[in-house]
Amino acid sequence: MPRFITIGYGDPADYARTARPVRDAAHAQDAKLRSEGAVIGIAGAPVQVRNPEAAGVETLDGPFMSSALPIAGFAIIEAADLAEAIRKVSHVPCAVAHGVVEVWPLKDVP
Repeated sequence: MPRFITIGYGDPADYARTARPVRDAAHAQDAKLRSEGAVIGIAGAPVQVRNPEAAGVETLDGPFMSSALPIAGFAIIEAADLAEAIRKVSHVPCAVAHGVVEVWPLKDVP
């Protein structure tokens, strides 16, 4: 089955202003996705890694990407197609609490 990486963006203040029943239903959707085999995690502090010409590893604390909203978490889900993946994440916390969820098709490397 095709896999998708999802990136959830959301501000804690927006989450807090979302009605408790909506948040509870969103967490139930996360639990359902986990029961279907999704790997879901909250984003920690990022580290950038470079190794130009394989001549030495360089690291830098902090994100490379920037966004108007902070990254809240990531998931790897399975779905028959992009439309189903979108349906599955349309009710998770970031999607319903004034944030956004990106859905990226994950292509296997041959």
